[in-house]
Amino acid sequence: MNAVWPRFLRAAYRKEPISSFVITVGAVDAAIGGLDSRWSLFSFGLGTVGLALALRWWLMQRQQEEQPEQVPQYYLPPRSSRPQMPVLSVSKKNPPPH
Repeated sequence: MNAVWPRFLRAAYRKEPISSFVITVGAVDAAIGGLDSRWSLFSFGLGTVGLALALRWWLMQRQQEEQPEQVPQYYLPPRSSRPQMPVLSVSKKNPPPH
């Protein structure tokens, strides 16, 4: 679990650095407000986290809608323009000279 957590955080910060920062600030506010019994700071932190998560979800949905379906790009034609080579068989009548 300890090795997975930093990897997850790094991946999240690389994808969306601004929303990840806002989520972190909101979580810290909520933690400080909850531990110090300051309910206004706790609710502000939870609201900030909720808004940042909603914004991230909305941006991800919008990004998926805008991406056109990518058509595969082929570098070789489906069939060769040359005729197919005949299959070579070894003649059993005349063995190769040694």
